[in-house]
Amino acid sequence: MSLAIATTSATPQRNWLEKLGAGHIILAVALVLYPLVASDFFLTQIGGYSLIFGMLGLSLMLLAGYGGMVSLAQITVAGIAAYAIAILGNNNSSILGLGWPWWLAVPFAVLAAALASALIGWISVRTEGIYTIMITLAIATATFYFAQQNYAIFNGHSGYTGIRAPVFWSVNWRDARPFYYLCLGLAALSYAAVLYGSRSTFGMTLQAIRDNPRRMRALGYHVTAHKVFAWLLAGVIAGLAGVLLVWFNGRVSPGTIGVDAAIDVLIIAVIGGLRHPIGPFLGAVVVVLMQTFAIDIVGAERFNTLIGMVFLVIVFVSPDGILGLWGRIKPHLAQESLRPGP
Repeated sequence: MSLAIATTSATPQRNWLEKLGAGHIILAVALVLYPLVASDFFLTQIGGYSLIFGMLGLSLMLLAGYGGMVSLAQITVAGIAAYAIAILGNNNSSILGLGWPWWLAVPFAVLAAALASALIGWISVRTEGIYTIMITLAIATATFYFAQQNYAIFNGHSGYTGIRAPVFWSVNWRDARPFYYLCLGLAALSYAAVLYGSRSTFGMTLQAIRDNPRRMRALGYHVTAHKVFAWLLAGVIAGLAGVLLVWFNGRVSPGTIGVDAAIDVLIIAVIGGLRHPIGPFLGAVVVVLMQTFAIDIVGAERFNTLIGMVFLVIVFVSPDGILGLWGRIKPHLAQESLRPGP
């Protein structure tokens, strides 16, 4: 009797581990142990920065990969959250800075980003393909110039400085190790939410709308509402990334939400791959490493050329990004492992 109970209780745990997969377990352990071998520079400038831009790419992947909606406004959404933190919290710019505690400012900032994302989605969901890209690019560009010229709210081209991460539980969350784990925790939560959501009823419906919106509309589904809700969810992820980004930089300005930053998010998502939530994080690591080290080799004036060449090579070799390239190589590796030895 006791053996049967033990077997029954062990079965759900085994099924849970099988669903999680060995790859996820190995990756999670590696990321948790990474601070033990990495310096503060690699923890923040590589690890934390990659996780932040991976979340931005993930918000784009949610829209483009599952909804077929390519957006160039994700950095704009993140910037709204960043500006909200600067305005609602404390800053050194002597403008606004309402002094709200972080636990009140952060939810309002993420909510503002989510609502702004839903508004952008409501404007753009009635278009498809290149027209969606152009509308979101126009919104991103207009927001950039408005922030640059408005001094009452955005403080013009100078933006806000002196924005500090919170200190609670006797921990300064901008210190290298705590900040890395904060980024890792939010990135893992966002990744798990998108992965689970893709297999939920809403996720399957969104993918069906992506493939055949007319048929789904004929079946009685509210296509526009599903798409706008996807924009809302993507805005939550981008908003969290925006909060982390302003804590990382300690400042926010129109340059944070510029068109070049919007293009970087698109490059990150495409390089990594839009077929799986892990893709944007892979693309973020590649781009951040190139931004950190390659610029010293090729020079600042040629760096964008290098990024463009890498982008073109990956797209031509594997349109699905690094994940697609791995999908091509993996079967060959499996065949090699099945071949008998000499």
